[in-house]
Amino acid sequence: MKNSLGKTIFRFLWKAAVWFVGLSIFSVVVFRFVPVPITPLMLIRCGEQAFSDDPIRLKHDWVSLDEISKNLPLAVVCSEDQNFMNHSGFDLKAIQRSVDAAKRGAKRVRGASTISQQTAKNVFLWPGRSWIRKGFEVYFTVLIEFVWSKERIMEVYLNSIEMGKGIYGAEAAAGFYWHTSAKNLSRTQAAALAAVLPNPRKYSANPPGSYVQDRIGWIVDQMGQWGTLRFK
Repeated sequence: MKNSLGKTIFRFLWKAAVWFVGLSIFSVVVFRFVPVPITPLMLIRCGEQAFSDDPIRLKHDWVSLDEISKNLPLAVVCSEDQNFMNHSGFDLKAIQRSVDAAKRGAKRVRGASTISQQTAKNVFLWPGRSWIRKGFEVYFTVLIEFVWSKERIMEVYLNSIEMGKGIYGAEAAAGFYWHTSAKNLSRTQAAALAAVLPNPRKYSANPPGSYVQDRIGWIVDQMGQWGTLRFK
C-alpha cells in the first residue's frame, strides 16, 4: 500500500515537473517575440491595492526598444548592472562582493541581482526572498539568456519594471512623471527613473528627494563616462 502511494506521488511530481519545464520553455520562446501583456507582480500589486482600499492603478504601455530614448538603457546599466553586456545572466564578482560584505557585518549590502535576473523575476515570478523563489529565478535567468538576445532582455526589462506605485515600464513612467513619451526622455529624466528602481514605491523620480537627487548626479556622471551603449 505504501509502495503504491509512493509510486503515485512520484508519477504526479514527475508529470508536474515535465509540464512546468515544457510550459516555461514555451513561455520564454513566445515572449522572445510577443510583448509581455501583464506580469505576476502587476497582479499582486493590484490585489494589495484592493485589500488596502487604495485606488487600483495599473499603468503599463508596451513600446519597442526603438521607441525608448537611448538614455534609459544606458542609465539602468550604469545604475543597476554595469556588466550587463558581458555576463551570462549572473555577475559572479558582484555576488562575491555582496557575500564578503555580509560576512564583514556591513549594515548595507549592495545587491548583486543583474538586469537579466530582475527581468526573469518580474516577468515570470513573484516578489520575495525565499530560496525556492530564488531557485526559480536562476532557472528562468538561464532560459532567457539562452533564448533571448541582450537587446530583447533590455526591451522586456524596460517595459515591465516597476517605476512607481502602479507604474510599469518606460512609457507609462515618462507619461506619469513628465507628461512625455519614453522616446523623449532626457539624460537627467532617464537617470531619475534608474535612481528609483531599488525601491520605486518609496522614491519618486519627479519630484526627487535628496537621496534620489544624489543618485541622479552619480548616474549622470557614470553615463558620461560610458558614452553610449551598443547591443551586439
